[in-house]
Amino acid sequence: MFTLSDFDFNLPPELIAQSALAERSASRLLDVSGGKLVDRRFSELPGLLDAGDLLVFNDTKVLKARFLGQKASGGRVEVLVERLTGATTALAQIRASKSPAEGTTIRLADAFDVTVGERVEPFYTLHFPAECLTLIEQYGRLPLPPYIEHDADAYDETRYQTVYAANPGAVAAPTAGLHFDDALFAELEKRGIERATLTLHVGAGTFQPVRVENIAEHKMHSEWYDLPQSLVDRIAAVKARGNKVIAVGTTSMRALEAAARDAAQANRPLSATQAETDIFITPGYEFRVVDRLVTNFHLPKSTLMMLVSAFAGMETIRDAYRHAIEQKYRFFSYGDAMLLTRA
Repeated sequence: MFTLSDFDFNLPPELIAQSALAERSASRLLDVSGGKLVDRRFSELPGLLDAGDLLVFNDTKVLKARFLGQKASGGRVEVLVERLTGATTALAQIRASKSPAEGTTIRLADAFDVTVGERVEPFYTLHFPAECLTLIEQYGRLPLPPYIEHDADAYDETRYQTVYAANPGAVAAPTAGLHFDDALFAELEKRGIERATLTLHVGAGTFQPVRVENIAEHKMHSEWYDLPQSLVDRIAAVKARGNKVIAVGTTSMRALEAAARDAAQANRPLSATQAETDIFITPGYEFRVVDRLVTNFHLPKSTLMMLVSAFAGMETIRDAYRHAIEQKYRFFSYGDAMLLTRA
C-alpha cells in the first residue's frame, strides 16, 4: 500500500525552470533506459531509438484560457476556461471573493460579457456571446503553470506550445513535446523512426495536488481524448514486428493506456476511441501499450510522479530524481527531460 509520502522529494526552488531555452532540443535528457543513468542532450534522442519504433505525440493546442474580469457588482474575478463544451459554451474555474450566482454576467478582458450557467463541480458553465474559440484567442491570456512566476509574454506564446500543436482545447501544454523541433524531426525520419499523433486536451486538473495520504482515496480529474484508428493500426504493426511504442509525455501515455484498459475490460481489441478518461496510474498498474516514455521531471507528491514510478519502478525513479537534483537538471514544464523504459 503506497502513501503520498512515498512520492515526495526535496527540490531546491532554483531548479524550477522559469523560462524556456532558446533552442528546444538543446535541453538535457537523462537516459534512464539502460540500467544506468546517462546525462545527454535531448538532440541525442534519435540515436537511442531503433528504426521502426513509433513515437506517439499529443497534438493538443493550448488555449489562451486565462481571463481577468469584473462582476456587475464591480468585484474582480479571474477565470480559467477548463474546456469547451459547445461552440459558445465552456466550463471554467472562477476565482472571486464570492461565488457568482447562476444568471449573472461577468465582463471579461474589458471586451465582452459571459453569462454564468449551471454549476458542474468544481466548474461553472459559461455562455459566450459568440464562438468561444474566437473570443478566447483574441482576448485571453496564455495560462502558464502556477509555479512559473511571470505572466505569459510573446515568447511564452511560442515556446509554451509544441511545434506540431493542431487541435485547440488544452489549458496546459503536453510539455515533453516542447523539446522537439524541425531539425530533430528530420533526424528521426532519417533514421526510420516513425511518428503519429493522438489528441488529449490537458486540463488544469493536471496541477491539482493530491490531498490524501492514502492515494487510493484520491479523485482523479477527467480529460477528453481522441485515439484515431490509423494510430491503432500502426501500433498493431509496430508490436507485430517487435518494435517499441514510445509515448511522448504522460498525456500520450494516459490516452493510450486508458483506451487499452477499457478495451481489455470489455474483452475486445484496441480500437479507435473518443472518450473522457480519469485513469489514475499508480505502482502495480498493468501497462498494455507503451514500452518507453519521454517525459519531463514532475512535482513532488503529484499523480504524474506516481505514473512514472509505476512505469519505470519506484527505486529507478528515486535514483533518477536524486541524480537530476545533484546534476542541477531543470524541472517541470520548461525543464529538462528523461527517457524511461517500462520496468
